[in-house]
Formats: sequence, structure tokens, C-alpha cells
Amino acid sequence: MILEIDFNSDEAIYIQIRNQIIMGIATEQIKEGDSLPSVRALADHIGINMHTVNKAYTVLRQEGFVKLDRRRGAVIALDLNKLRVLDEMKREIAVVLAKCICKNVTLEEVQQLVYEVYQEFTKGYGT
Repeated sequence: MILEIDFNSDEAIYIQIRNQIIMGIATEQIKEGDSLPSVRALADHIGINMHTVNKAYTVLRQEGFVKLDRRRGAVIALDLNKLRVLDEMKREIAVVLAKCICKNVTLEEVQQLVYEVYQEFTKGYGT
């Protein structure tokens, strides 16, 4: 797994790590049961504080993407509670749509963009 961290981004590093791991799961670069690097190994590789990686892994656990195992560390284990996922999506999408409305992005433009991104993630899934 290769993470690309933008140290000049306004987005917190732990959020960048979280987002890239989620993207890796969605694109099947990381699969259910795969172990993530140890907190120390990933922090050393990126050149950041261990607490930053630990925070990313904790958020991923809280969101149902990983389980923390004493022997294997952080392991991809998806919580498939669809109702919870839809509720979280609604909250996240509300902010994104509010930004779009403020910038005069049309509903049609949003729908087209969502369709394109969804298609990118589902290539090879047979959908």
C-alpha cells in the first residue's frame, strides 16, 4: 500500500491516511483480512508522529473499516451495517452539497460527477 501524503494540504494528515485507506479498500488494492502496517512502521515510512497514524487507525476502527487485533495490529474488517453507512453518507453528502450550492453547481453536474466516480470504483465488480 502506497500512501501519498501532501504535507502542504489543509487536510489533516490522519484524514489523508484514513481517506487513502478507504480508497484502497474501494478499489480492492486492500482487501478484507489484510493487515495494515504497524503504527510505528507507517509513521517511520511517512516520516510523521506515531500518534497521527494511531489516530487514523482509531477513526477507521470507529467507522467500521478495521479491527484492532493484539497480534496482527490493524486488520481490514468491514462493518456492513448498511443503515449506519447510509446515515453517515447523508451527513457527509449534506456538507458537500451545501458547498456545491454555494458555488452554483447544478444538480445535473453533481449527478454526472457522482456517476463518473461511482463507475471508477465499480470497474471489475460487474455492476
